[in-house]
Amino acid sequence: MVHPNQLLTTRQASRFLGVSASFLERDRWAGAKIPFVRIGKRAVRYQLSDLEAFVSQRVRLSTSQAR
Repeated sequence: MVHPNQLLTTRQASRFLGVSASFLERDRWAGAKIPFVRIGKRAVRYQLSDLEAFVSQRVRLSTSQAR
């Protein structure tokens, strides 16, 4: 069973979202719209629940719908 607070690596998170790992790296550098957890100085992880919330908040019914 997958726990909602399970920590995913950048590669795992990119596969979940269907984007490249470099997309997530750029997002962190540019101000992080996608929440992440820094563990130590170098390790970056993403909580599964944060990724699911990020996707849910971006559901649109029309391409003209405001962000």
